[in-house]
Amino acid sequence: MSAVIDARIQAVLDRFSEAEAQPSLKLDVLDATVRGGGNVLPFRSPQPAQPEVTNAGITRKPLLLDLFCCAGGAGVGYARAGFEVVGVDIVPRPSYPFAFLQADAMTLDPKFLAMFDAIHASPPCQSYSDLAKRNGNGDEWPRLIEPVRDMLAATGRPYVIENVEGSPLIDPVVLCGTMFPGLRVLRHRLFEANFPITPPPHRKHPKVHTFDKRKSHFGKTNEWIDFVQVTGGGNCTLAAARDAMGIDWMTKGEINEAIPPAYTEFVGRQMLPVVLARAEASAVEA
Repeated sequence: MSAVIDARIQAVLDRFSEAEAQPSLKLDVLDATVRGGGNVLPFRSPQPAQPEVTNAGITRKPLLLDLFCCAGGAGVGYARAGFEVVGVDIVPRPSYPFAFLQADAMTLDPKFLAMFDAIHASPPCQSYSDLAKRNGNGDEWPRLIEPVRDMLAATGRPYVIENVEGSPLIDPVVLCGTMFPGLRVLRHRLFEANFPITPPPHRKHPKVHTFDKRKSHFGKTNEWIDFVQVTGGGNCTLAAARDAMGIDWMTKGEINEAIPPAYTEFVGRQMLPVVLARAEASAVEA
């Protein structure tokens, strides 16, 4: 990480400490707790970063805030797209591979949010899920999409909100694993943004590897070649699920909730020109 980016993240930590009335956090002494629990984990097929942003003579990567970050599936995609990423979640996330702050995303200081060039949010999805609808217990989980949207819109920054099908996102695009070579999961996810996202072609769904002997293709698929299901009990080993998702650092529980990094790498590459244009306009105004 460059000295310029380190300085920006240090400023973020200082602002966070001020808002939370804590002693100022320091990168040099908090690598073990701030940078992904001390685990700088390998990414599957990492891609070279985009050219760094030039803003008022300072060359740097744009800084993206990853809210409700979980174990970092979205964050890794944005990093591959060319962003420096800081994650926030309400519980510890020792597997998160970037700078991490434990906090309630809904109580963050607007001045803290304004320190970032872009924001991604993946609010809890349980209330909107098919399972909750079938069980009639969606009210047992928080419904945060609307307040999250209001919070992000107020920043004036480019933002993305990700969630499951059935969630109340506005004009979302659907991403599916069939759109990305190398992925072997369907995993439909919706993405709302305040900038245009053009999705790839949505290809025909293949048959998914199964343990169900009642299905006609039972015994005719391979968990290392064919599409698999990784939610809940799943239908494949953890190793095969990691390979199918393009994720090689998560536990079974973490991967059940994750999105493939390929999704946010795709979204991030469409977000980056918006961030660049905004930075250039701010530099001219300054």
